[in-house]
Formats: sequence, C-alpha cells, structure tokens
Amino acid sequence: MSAGPTFREATAVWAKIGLLGFGGPAGQIALMHRMVVEERKWVSEARFLHALNFCMLLPGPEAQQLATYIGWLLHGTRGGIVAGTLFILPGLALILGLSTLYAVFNDAAWLASLFFGLKAAVLAIVIDAVVRIGRRALKGGVAVSLAALAFVGIFAFHVPFPVIVLGAGLIGVAVPRFFFLADVDDTEADAVAPPTAARSLRVVAVWGALWAAPVIIVGVGFGWGSLYAGLGGFFSQMAVVTFGGAYAVLAYVGQVAVSSYHWLQPGQMLDGLALAETTPGPLLLVLTFIGFIAAYAAPGVLPPLAGGFLGALLVTWVTFVPSFLWIFLGAPYIERVRGNRTVAAGLAAITAAVVGVILNLAVFLALHVLFWQVGELAWGLFRPAWPLFSSLDPEALALAVIAAVALFRLRLGILPILGVCGVLGLLIRLI
Repeated sequence: MSAGPTFREATAVWAKIGLLGFGGPAGQIALMHRMVVEERKWVSEARFLHALNFCMLLPGPEAQQLATYIGWLLHGTRGGIVAGTLFILPGLALILGLSTLYAVFNDAAWLASLFFGLKAAVLAIVIDAVVRIGRRALKGGVAVSLAALAFVGIFAFHVPFPVIVLGAGLIGVAVPRFFFLADVDDTEADAVAPPTAARSLRVVAVWGALWAAPVIIVGVGFGWGSLYAGLGGFFSQMAVVTFGGAYAVLAYVGQVAVSSYHWLQPGQMLDGLALAETTPGPLLLVLTFIGFIAAYAAPGVLPPLAGGFLGALLVTWVTFVPSFLWIFLGAPYIERVRGNRTVAAGLAAITAAVVGVILNLAVFLALHVLFWQVGELAWGLFRPAWPLFSSLDPEALALAVIAAVALFRLRLGILPILGVCGVLGLLIRLI
C-alpha cells in the first residue's frame, strides 16, 4: 500500500474518473479499480471488493456509491462528497447540454455519429473489467460456478438482481470454507468515523433533509399537483427501490413515464438511453433526460428551457442525493465487520456473483455495440436479446478489436484508447 493521497490529489483523480467514466457501471468500476487500486494503490484489493459488495446491495447507482465510499475512506465525509459529486458532474453537464439540443432540434441522430467510436472502446474496457475482477475474485471452482449461475440467471432467466445477490450471500455464509476469504489489513485507513447511534441520527437528519428540501420547495412554489412535484415524488420513490442499477429500473421507469404519465414518447425514451450510454457518468442520468423532456414539454408558468432545467436538476437531485445517505450511514458499520470471517465469506460469495452480473452487462453492451438491430429487439424490456447475426456491424467490430489490442497487448491508457477510437469512429461515419 502506498501513502494516502492528499485531498487535492484525490480530487484531481475523482475529476478524471468523472470525465472518463464511460461504459456504465462495469466500465466505471474497472476505471476506478485501475486508477485507485492498481496504479496508485490508495486502497487494497480486498478493501475495494469489500466496498463494492456493499454498494451492490444498495439501491441506486452502484459505481457512484463506490466512488463515494472510497472517497470517504480516504478523506472522510468531505472526501465522499467530492468523489460522489465529481463522478456525476461531467455527465450531468453533458446530458443537460445534449438534452437542450435534443429538445430544440428534436433530433439525436448526430449523436450516434459523434460517439460511435467511443462505444467500441468502452466495450474493450468493460471486458477488461470482467477479466481483472474475475481473476481476483474467483478463487476456486465453487466461486466460478456461482458466477456462472449468476450470469445465466440474470441473462437467460431475468432473475431479479437482489435475489441473486442475497442468494449468493446466504450461500457464502452457509458454506464459508468454499469461498476465498481475503486477508484483512486492520491497519489500513482506520481513521474513519466510528459507527455510533448519534452519528447515524445526524446523517439521517442532514441527508434526509437535503433529499426532501427541493421536493418541498417545488410543491409549495408550484403546487403539489404540479408536474415538478410529481417528478420529485416519483423519482424519490425510485431512489429507494432501484436495486440492481440502471438496467434493473429503466424498464419500469420507461413504462411509467411513457404509458402512465405520458411525460415523453417511447422513441424519446430510447434516445435518452442512447445519450446516457454514450456520455460519462452513471446510466441513471437518463432520468435527468426524462425530467428535462417532461418539464420542457409542460413547463407551467416557466419558459420551456427554464422548466426543462428545473425538471432535470430536480430529478437528478432526488436520484443521487440518497446515495450519499446510504453510504455515510452504512459504511462505518460495514468497515467494522471487515474482520468477521462469516461476513467476509458472504461478501466473497457476493463478489463471485457480481462477476457474473458484470459479465451480463458486458454482453448487453456488446450486443448493442456490435449489432445493428439489437436495440430494437431488446427495446421494451431493456434486456439483451439474440440479434440477427446478419446485422453484425463490421466497422464497430473492427474498432472494438483495435481497442482490445491497444488495451490488452499494447497496455495503452484509457484516455488514449478513447481518443483514438473516437477519432476513428468519426472518420468512418463521415466517410
């Protein structure tokens, strides 16, 4: 382990991760692992996986929560706030800008050309994440089998993510001898907030008030029957039940937003997903797009653009602020049980299952990157479907191979790979 970073050094790295956080949770977890564990050794492998396992159990965006957790480990509450916020800000700024252009010009076709090459590079990064995390987490045949079962369950049978994670944890606790128990370094980053009842109450009071304040303000200012109050209330509920990350919730949100509330059209929902998939930051930023489009179309007393920005920022706030609450409330307790071998076995089993879940995300991304028709085949459930292999995109495949060679063989950094593939993608589509 290297010496811990200064707050300024950590802030610079969190900003870089926020800017380069393409590829959804799998790509973002891989990026954090590379920068924080492998390159800088700010936290150990065991501690990184321990934090990841906890974040996988929470509702909301697991990658942003992982950044918040690690930031909290390094520099306490201010470190967690900075890490979690910088993880979101670059993507939020892009989504707001792109949503504005989309609403004004009502066309997102240009976006596919702009980010075509980046998707292929992201696919290689996600595959790298599966390989790296799998190599470290799958110690023994039982762990490998559990990862395979998790992949088959979520990919082929659509078993709910919480069922997979909780089931894996119970298996680990029941038969701990079959799972690799990572060595715990009790001297590592012990200067963390102790889990006291008084501190927990303060965390709930402060972050609960921050979560609720904007919803109360728009409810009082615009009326409790207004669109803004509806957006705040609905997406506050989503923040509590969004287990399994973005893909687990998008189907339900899409159905409610399109069919029940008529906030946007089905095609617009798919366009919003494309925006979120091709920009850095959590995929749940697609909810920011939904808030913008809904409020832009029905702004009430506000101008359309002002209404759009208010709706987008409100939805973003109630979606991501709860993540800080979950981490700051639960992380001290999770740190206290790191030395408990029964808990460690359960979390090791969850890690094995998570490898299968990340593999599912990699396959999902591969299907959408490499095949022309898979988006149409998967639309409606937001789950991967077997495409017609005649729809294979040879240009996307070529770019993905180039990115994989650059990453696995040439050991190039993520930023150069994204840059090269982005330029090649633009040239291909322009020609």
